[in-house]
Amino acid sequence: MTRTLYLHIGAHRTATTSIQRFLVRQFDALVAAGCLLPLRKPRHFEMMNAIFDGSLKVDDVAADLNRRADKKPVPITKLIVTDEDISMRRDLSRLARFRDHFDVKVIYSMRRQDLWLESWYFQNIKWQWNPSLSHITFDQFLARRAEFHWIHYARYVRHLEDVFGPENLLLSVFEPAQMPGGPVQHFCRQLGLDPLIGGAPGPHINASMSAAMVEFTRHLPMHEFTPPQRERLRRALEAVDRRSLGHSGKQSERLLPPDLRAALLAEYEVGNTALARRHFGRDRLFEAPCPDKETTLAQMKIPSSNTDLMAQFVAPLLRELVVGRAGAPHRPDARGGMRP
Repeated sequence: MTRTLYLHIGAHRTATTSIQRFLVRQFDALVAAGCLLPLRKPRHFEMMNAIFDGSLKVDDVAADLNRRADKKPVPITKLIVTDEDISMRRDLSRLARFRDHFDVKVIYSMRRQDLWLESWYFQNIKWQWNPSLSHITFDQFLARRAEFHWIHYARYVRHLEDVFGPENLLLSVFEPAQMPGGPVQHFCRQLGLDPLIGGAPGPHINASMSAAMVEFTRHLPMHEFTPPQRERLRRALEAVDRRSLGHSGKQSERLLPPDLRAALLAEYEVGNTALARRHFGRDRLFEAPCPDKETTLAQMKIPSSNTDLMAQFVAPLLRELVVGRAGAPHRPDARGGMRP
């Protein structure tokens, strides 16, 4: 029996964390449905990093995955390997070797580039895995957008087609109207796991902090700390954002003024249209309207007064770290992986 291997490769900021946590919670239900999440881990970045640095061979990984599947009490016909950092690699040809062992399907979700860039900017500051992107202004970040090669979707999907075959791509557009029921339910449908949809979560996980807190965090040297230390500090910052600054609801991530947004989208328009025609049989890849011209932009500002800065940000942060819930023992989120 040739099993199907689903490679969930991202992209980032398309509910990947929500999907991964859902899969871990539903591990037993997945097995009962004939689907295995290897190692019972939300992300397989260590496995992928080892494959790409040459310390693991794809043939050996495939053999291990099949052994694990063979040990389950029910027939396993599907396996899921998930790591959004895979999409950041320019050449995925090494993973083509999996096709010698499995029927490989690649799951890739695309968020409109302007919205993705705004969200990705906030995430780079929140997690600070790449110091060169964690402390710059949004204008400086936009000037480096060519580095994010994987959101040139037409070009990137061509590479996926070359490596895995166009018939083996499961592409989706990260918009509510194109993902009825939400991204987790959509993911389940892509894998033919409809019975699990009833347990799919609605709330978004891994949301961004407010613009003011992101701007404050941008000036912190979080990248110098260990992952557990960064996690503790991040929890404290989020607590201050909620309890001291009062940002308890979803915060605006809109940073692009209308003219700049239109100009940026024009850079991707030709490729997006070509991809929409090739894979979706229509002229528009993204169908949701752009934010209204009157939409309030997020304000990346912190107090200029030392007294106000200490009172609103620094003192509450120290309280959280010393006596607040952020200082309590916890299990850090599964983060990491290849972050060039």
